[in-house]
Amino acid sequence: MTARYPVSRPRRLRSLPVLRSMIAETSVQPRQLVLPAFVAEGLSEPRAISSMPGVVQHTIDSLRRTAVECADAGLAGIMLFGLPEEKDASGSGALDPDGILAVALREVRAEVGDELLVMSDVCLDEFTDHGHCGVLTDSGLVDNDATLRAYAEMAVLHAEAGAHVVGPSGMMDGQVGVIRTALDAVGHSDTVILAYAAKYASAFYGPFREAVNSSLSGDRRTYQQDPANLRDALREIELDVAEGADIIMVKPALAYLDVIAAARAHTDLPVAAYNISGEYAMVEAAAANGWIDRERAISETLTSIRRAGADIILSYWALEHARR
Repeated sequence: MTARYPVSRPRRLRSLPVLRSMIAETSVQPRQLVLPAFVAEGLSEPRAISSMPGVVQHTIDSLRRTAVECADAGLAGIMLFGLPEEKDASGSGALDPDGILAVALREVRAEVGDELLVMSDVCLDEFTDHGHCGVLTDSGLVDNDATLRAYAEMAVLHAEAGAHVVGPSGMMDGQVGVIRTALDAVGHSDTVILAYAAKYASAFYGPFREAVNSSLSGDRRTYQQDPANLRDALREIELDVAEGADIIMVKPALAYLDVIAAARAHTDLPVAAYNISGEYAMVEAAAANGWIDRERAISETLTSIRRAGADIILSYWALEHARR
């Protein structure tokens, strides 16, 4: 007997919204989202970031309000980046207990308690006048081991200021191990390390440079990863896991979905991904020109990152998506 086609009709399960929702394999829940937020010293009101429509450099007061909104919306956390008024070659403001980031951490933690994870960026780039993620040698190269000492001190400062999670993002060799040792030595063994294990030297960071008032000239290719390499990322992940990371992160997300998938297959630790500024800006710009459906594009972007294997997504759309 000749078979009659179609034998199967997969379209049946796509015919109604309730059917599509029932069998959806991937979802993006508020509890899986973290909002990155910038707080600037010396502002009397929030300052718009032109390349990231809808994102601002916060005052302490507006940051506190935003943190409460994140907690009320059920987000997992808020990741803080501090922008000082003054910078120097060593990034000394990053180690100041009364500096903008330490103050912001204390204020936000006092506001939200344990209802929202308060996370901190452990890196010097916002604080150095040269814009690199570490201190420099006399020849102008980033001094890995001298930078590690600064990261350890910075992470302890953040934990004491109230950070639940510290996120070393500079891609220095040994940063996770040094930070874990320093935290444990002063009684902060419960502080979580979110390790930027696979952070690539990406062209998509452009709007972030405006967001953090970056002083960088040149690039970070001597310490961030080559976009051509996947096996290198897996090696970095293995090292961070061995050094005591609690969560590993891939950054950026969209051009590195294969890296997220490989990371998920490579480790049993939670995997985070950072949906970065350039990814945000492209969607916002296209939507502003009427070229794409903004809300669908946001949902599709976040879903793709989850589908690739990320348990946690850092995104500038986190609060908006959670509310929706």
